[in-house]
Amino acid sequence: MIYGVGTDICDIRRIAATLQRRGDRFAERVLGPREIEVFRYRRAKVEARGLSYLATRFSAKEAFSKAIGLGLHQPMSWRSCEILNAPSGQPQIHLHGALADWFAQRRLIAHVSLTDETDYATSFVVVETQGL
Repeated sequence: MIYGVGTDICDIRRIAATLQRRGDRFAERVLGPREIEVFRYRRAKVEARGLSYLATRFSAKEAFSKAIGLGLHQPMSWRSCEILNAPSGQPQIHLHGALADWFAQRRLIAHVSLTDETDYATSFVVVETQGL
């Protein structure tokens, strides 16, 4: 059964401006530990790839927070939710700490889809309850 649906569109130019103003502090506030490694790796290779990565993760976390109905209120936080790619490239949501506990107690599973173009990153999340 569907528990919630969330979507978000993010202007990559706004993320770029924020990153320029605040430096890596912005990325470190939004990204979890494994995400920050990927961000730095991608940005070192091609600046635009790092920026797109940050924007898609920002967008996906916004969409996820909407799908679970919490917004960015505890136990949901930027760093407690990571969007990591499986070896196949499929994005997957990995949760940590109190958010992982909250999610497990409700027997929820999440599916995420990401896309980006030159100026925009978009995410769609469906959260469903696991069968009894």
